[in-house]
Amino acid sequence: MTIYFYNTREQYGCFSNFSYHGFELDSLYWYTSEHYFQAQKFVETPHLEEIRLAKTPKDAARMGRDRKRPLRADWEQVKDDIMRKAVLRKFEIHTDIREILLSTGDEEIVENSPIDFYWGCGANGSGKNMLGIILMEVREILHERSQQ
Repeated sequence: MTIYFYNTREQYGCFSNFSYHGFELDSLYWYTSEHYFQAQKFVETPHLEEIRLAKTPKDAARMGRDRKRPLRADWEQVKDDIMRKAVLRKFEIHTDIREILLSTGDEEIVENSPIDFYWGCGANGSGKNMLGIILMEVREILHERSQQ
């Protein structure tokens, strides 16, 4: 069985970066993993704090995608690791959603995004599903820790 998620109001909505499961990372508090991820595009600029304080994850995403802001030069090289760091922290901190993630066993997890062919599966399922892959990696890390 494959587990699909996209909307925060669905059964596995906590897998979404838009879910309100805040955490502290890099000595700052983040409302969502989307806030953290988008802000990291602009480290050491005032844009980071503007995005960190965005009212909603949708606002943070919009601000992070605004190409009037100066995207860091190494973004394509670091974005997967930044996403992994944020997702791991989110599931380390919140035991309720960690249990949900661990309860998926070894099922495939897919971000069922009709528009995102990198983080999700895209409209026709041909996308990379990097967020799903990272969730499965985080699940494995957390599973290994729980066995120690």
